[in-house]
Amino acid sequence: MKNNTTKQKEKKLNNDILIYSLGGLGVVGMNMYVVESNGEILIMDAGILFADDDVHGINYIIPDFTYLKENQKKIVGLFITHGHEDHIGAIPFLLKQVNIPTIYASGIAIGFIKNKMLEFPDISYNIQGYSGNSVFKFKNFEVSFFKTNHSIPDSYGMAIKTYLGYIVNTGDFKFDFNPIGEKPDYFKMTALGKAGVLCLMADSTNADIAQFSSSEKKIGETLMNLFSHIEGRIIVAAFASNVFRVQQIIDASIATGRKIIVFGHSMEKTIEIASKLKYIKYPKGWVLNSRELKKQDTDYVTILCTGSQGEPMAALSRIANGTHKQIKLLPNDTVIYSSKAIPGNEIFINRNINKLVHAGAHVIQNSPLTDTHTTGHASQNEIRMMLSFIQPKYFMPVHGEYLMLKEHAKIACELGIKKENCFVLDCGDALVFNDKGAKVLKKKIPASEVYLDSSLREVDSNILKERKHMADEGLISVIFTLNKTKKQIGSVILATSGFTDIDSFKTLENSIKQKANDIISNNLKTHKNINQRVLEKQLIVELSKFIYQKTERKPLIVPIINNINK
Repeated sequence: MKNNTTKQKEKKLNNDILIYSLGGLGVVGMNMYVVESNGEILIMDAGILFADDDVHGINYIIPDFTYLKENQKKIVGLFITHGHEDHIGAIPFLLKQVNIPTIYASGIAIGFIKNKMLEFPDISYNIQGYSGNSVFKFKNFEVSFFKTNHSIPDSYGMAIKTYLGYIVNTGDFKFDFNPIGEKPDYFKMTALGKAGVLCLMADSTNADIAQFSSSEKKIGETLMNLFSHIEGRIIVAAFASNVFRVQQIIDASIATGRKIIVFGHSMEKTIEIASKLKYIKYPKGWVLNSRELKKQDTDYVTILCTGSQGEPMAALSRIANGTHKQIKLLPNDTVIYSSKAIPGNEIFINRNINKLVHAGAHVIQNSPLTDTHTTGHASQNEIRMMLSFIQPKYFMPVHGEYLMLKEHAKIACELGIKKENCFVLDCGDALVFNDKGAKVLKKKIPASEVYLDSSLREVDSNILKERKHMADEGLISVIFTLNKTKKQIGSVILATSGFTDIDSFKTLENSIKQKANDIISNNLKTHKNINQRVLEKQLIVELSKFIYQKTERKPLIVPIINNINK
């Protein structure tokens, strides 16, 4: 029987409020943050990360949902701050594994989520809309919202009221004083600060950028000016989810008499959904599908496409490579990049630009002289504004690489938040609050990355290690044959891939073959019954050492034993 002291300790423990991330710390993408208190779990966003070339054969990365699956009875809901893929892309994979009572989303995010779920007809879900006036009450939480600016309509920050004060998540935000859409709700932000904010979780994507971000309207003016002066066909690459930008490209095209031809699945879907919901507007007959390109006067066409990040299969990459079935570059084409490079994509973008220029196209990028893009994320001065409005006691930077998170925490300290109250965490670390204060429990929550290939199948991390090993060091297959009496027939055959050039390998081939033959013959002599697994392991270990001594390289060794009944 439990004594009163034990019961009091358990009661205090149950009153702890935990904040942790399953994705979004250390990377730009895969956002997923959780608040947990007294048997209730509230999830904020479920995003995807687009893999780079370092992860071979992988297209997408999502959070590991193991902890949520094990504690799904505690979940009160999934709250979506806005409709970008790095905040909603993992929803179908989450719903496959975890029972989510309700998804709370707003405006265009609902349209994007519903469209995404059409590809998963076997998954049932419940979605509920919210607005800036909505309030949802649970046992331990009361959730309200405040309007922010971002590069997509209906972006919101969230305020979660707890017994210790508000936990505020800004979502992705910037401050645009002359926005295309609605203005941010400055009143609610400052009211939260006055009411008492326990902890602020804030977007860090541009925490290392000093200058104030430009207004989206300024980009519209630049595009209108460019379109009025450019002769010939215009090809514009932009983020499909940047609805405001897509509208401005359409407006500039119509104003200069250009029909808009859309290429790229994600761009087509964005325009389709946003048009139905009245976020994108244009007269009938101006926005056309790809089949209409041949029918148009090439001097009065805007090709609006995906591929601004150099994605190999996107429309612009195929145009640059000359492999696009419908679009061949013309000598007078102008390509406009209305986007910014996501960290890590610079090399792929520059590769495409060089190909486009080599093919004779004029390329216009965002620059101090030509504003073809503005960010949807707060720079340092905007970050200072948010911190000044919210006035949190504790601060946790989110959504960013570690340099960005560190820079964001530094800014918070400069504005008067105590250094010991700023927490730059890793995924799985829990920031724990109670009436005594705050502390960090390292690796409290299981948190890792789950890798998906192009068919959305999960790929084991061990397979990825092998792929990386092969890509870095190459592969050598050691092939030999045993008869039914376990005697070796013929000599070892070697096959290589990516290990070294043919001429260099010829000088090594005989010595490697001889070493492999020695290992096999010694094994056959000393063991009456051959254990193939033991022999394979021995070949891998000894050949790896031998080859490293000769070359200082460690190729993947793959023994292949053929058994024949002769």
